[in-house]
Amino acid sequence: MDLRYTEAEEQFRSTLRSWLEHVLPTLPPEPDRDDWAARRAWDTAWQRQLFDAGYAGLNWPVEAGGKGASPTEHLIFLEETERAGAPYVGTNFVGLLHAGPTINAVGTPEQKAARLPKILSGDEVWCQGFSEPNAGSDLASLQCRAVRDGDHYVVSGQKIWTSFAQVADWCELLVRTDPDAPKHKGITWLMLDMTTPGIQIRPLQTIAGSGEFSEVFFDDVRIPVSNRVGDENDGWRVAMVTFSFERGTAFVGELVQTRLMLGRFADLCRKLPKGNATVWDDPGIRREVGHLAAELDALWALTKRNVTQASRDGVPGVGGSVFKLAYSEVRHKLGDLGMRVLGSSGLALDDLGEVPGGEHVRGWIHAMSISIAAGTSQIQRNIVGERILGLPKER
Repeated sequence: MDLRYTEAEEQFRSTLRSWLEHVLPTLPPEPDRDDWAARRAWDTAWQRQLFDAGYAGLNWPVEAGGKGASPTEHLIFLEETERAGAPYVGTNFVGLLHAGPTINAVGTPEQKAARLPKILSGDEVWCQGFSEPNAGSDLASLQCRAVRDGDHYVVSGQKIWTSFAQVADWCELLVRTDPDAPKHKGITWLMLDMTTPGIQIRPLQTIAGSGEFSEVFFDDVRIPVSNRVGDENDGWRVAMVTFSFERGTAFVGELVQTRLMLGRFADLCRKLPKGNATVWDDPGIRREVGHLAAELDALWALTKRNVTQASRDGVPGVGGSVFKLAYSEVRHKLGDLGMRVLGSSGLALDDLGEVPGGEHVRGWIHAMSISIAAGTSQIQRNIVGERILGLPKER
């Protein structure tokens, strides 16, 4: 891993920056956050522009429809798009960051050819059907059942916290195919066409007022066996591949956002009055901001390591759990600091008057979900302890 940029990489940055400066002013306004049809159209239109310009799937192999770019070029792409305020992956984050990389790593040539180009071009939006009401942190306890019937699996059960199910074309779905096997041994990873009969979607609302999650119910839903990724009852291993991308590289964009957010928070502290001075004149506040900046810099270096490993081995590895755990802690620290500084202004989700604090209030709420999504912090500590430090396994 080389933490320095080469001349060619800086040229790539310059070309990308010029393209963004030309394209971003031509984008239509972002739609209302609750208009899901419009949000899907807006997100996929941006993905198509990236695809046509050669920036979609930069870090994906050429044979998978990507550009085979270096990990450093991928990180430069994320840096520059975040800095320019370009749209994020939005409604297709599951396809681009979870399902697509998993299919590329584990899927058959036929599955790769059928799904990956459409994910990269924005023609297909994916959702994640993993968690269940009684299977969250202990995901291997899932009970959504799939029974083999000739060339199909017949699926019955329920999923919850299914991201973007209401606008998705496909779903990465974990099901139990052997109820008599030990819980980690009887799971299968399937690709589900969301237009299949027997699917019912019920949207959920989060404490932040957003509605990206849904409950999904399956009533004898038939899925072709050819849509299975990996072997029957080997879905837990395939899911570990998905998790490694989710924890190791899918949060890269978020990390870039958080580094920029910390800079905006420092600017806010320089403006907010505190007694006869400003919040920034408090050495304790400056110390905390400095510590957070240092931690984010360290996470950026770890990200480069994880992305480099992913490009070399196909998956990020257990370093993703180290990153996920540390990043969750940093986001909580930043959120708590933001709420302390905002005081009573932290009671509103939106900016109040001349105090642009809404971003930091929403960030504080978002930090709670980061400790849960992609495996809770407790789960990550177990993984780090057992698989990296070699400690005895938990009973």
